Amino acid sequence: FGSSHVGYWQLRFKPRHQRHPSTAPLAAAMVFAKQLVVDCRGHLLGRLSSIIAKELLNGQQVVLVRSEDVNMSGSLYRAKLKYANFKRKKTNSNPRHGPFHQRAPSKILWRTIRGMVPHKTARGAAALDRLKCYEGVPHPFDRKKRMVIPAALKVLRLRPERKFCKLGDLSSLFGWKHSALVERLEAQRKVKSEAFHKKKVAGTRARTASMKKIKVSGDDAKILEAAGFA
Repeated sequence: FGSSHVGYWQLRFKPRHQRHPSTAPLAAAMVFAKQLVVDCRGHLLGRLSSIIAKELLNGQQVVLVRSEDVNMSGSLYRAKLKYANFKRKKTNSNPRHGPFHQRAPSKILWRTIRGMVPHKTARGAAALDRLKCYEGVPHPFDRKKRMVIPAALKVLRLRPERKFCKLGDLSSLFGWKHSALVERLEAQRKVKSEAFHKKKVAGTRARTASMKKIKVSGDDAKILEAAGFA
């Protein structure tokens, strides 16, 4: 091989995002944590699912909350036609053998992610075991820090004039009966959350104000400065 051939093979066997920087993994900025809680509100279904699928295969434990507020591009009428077409597909000899048509938003989201994971292998099955999906924000996730994924947010990825719909609305059309219950529980949670936030802000302000009032002697100031607390 000449030098040009060597250059070609070096380029050929680099990872795709190194050969073409514009195709770098969208989830590259996500930090590995013991458990990642993602608030699905305002995310696009397909983009969210693809990023979460990759994180699961990398070994990350992921919890998805507020799945009923996931957005889908296209009108609700279009989504309804697509789901009705999917609902027709069944085993002709015995429909109980599948495929199964889930109605709950959390189950629809779970199945969307399953389609992006090799779930029939041991690696894929283990990845799906690391995923949990919920409607609303149940305990104990209402007390944990919830994240968003900018690469999947509708406001950043969908043009403002384009139509979109919510997964919860589609589920309600096809037999999901718990929309009102989830709304009631979410209203109660938001009241508690607001009270907690106000208490936390007040505590932070009080602590900052008390820290400003503290007077440190010259000797103590030197010790603190030497320790890096100046």
